[in-house]
Amino acid sequence: MTVNISPTVNTRRTLRIEGAGMVFPTRRGPFVALRDIHLEVGRGEFVTLIGHSGCGKSTLLNLVAGLTTPTSGVLLLEERELKGPGPDRGVVFQNHSLLPWLSCLDNVLLAVERVFGERETRPQLRQRALAALELVGMGHAVAKRPHEISGGMKQRVGIARALAMEPKMLLMDEPFGALDALTRARLQDELMRIVTTTGATVMMVTHDVDEAVLLSDRIVMMTNGPAATIGEVLRVDLPRPRDRVEMAENRDYAQYRKAVIDFLYTRHSHVERAA
Repeated sequence: MTVNISPTVNTRRTLRIEGAGMVFPTRRGPFVALRDIHLEVGRGEFVTLIGHSGCGKSTLLNLVAGLTTPTSGVLLLEERELKGPGPDRGVVFQNHSLLPWLSCLDNVLLAVERVFGERETRPQLRQRALAALELVGMGHAVAKRPHEISGGMKQRVGIARALAMEPKMLLMDEPFGALDALTRARLQDELMRIVTTTGATVMMVTHDVDEAVLLSDRIVMMTNGPAATIGEVLRVDLPRPRDRVEMAENRDYAQYRKAVIDFLYTRHSHVERAA
């Protein structure tokens, strides 16, 4: 198999990043976190950002989310410049960020009301929230509060909340990083099913090579920081739906995994520095 390293995507693009850079002011002077980021994400594509700690993965995701404004370049969502956060981008963090005094249903309803509250009735809003919880397999827990459910279930509710807004992009920052290995695997499988069902466009940050290869259509590999940029973009041409047991014995899967490991640990090995 020839590993295809290419930045090209389908012509139905959702996101376009042109020359984005991010510089943070510090007491020691300007810190260049990102430089010269060029990337396009096609509609319905699953893209992961991977790299060593400090390479700007989360910073880039925050730029797309509108939580941070780039100091150079431009980001366009369906050809409209991004200026701040908005319901057209659903965000799922490693911390589920659920309000502890609200039920699972009410946590999702908060997002639904923000987006659709002015044009839909209360029963319609409730039905949207219920449908989103059913989609992630949490229909049985609508009345439960966050302290009554497991960490994996909390993340399912967080994903439901993001999807309920019907965003143009789903942005995920290490959403399974704090979970045990078995729960993480189950949620990866669930995420693949949800993306297939909804046709969602996804950008996800991960440190996990296997997670990146299993889930992605393309893997964006970042160079080390400071002044990090995109080193290579690896297209993952594996058929969908993907079964993790079958992938474990798939030669192409192994080649993609090797290509990512080679980039991260051979050509861009990370040297820890004392603070």
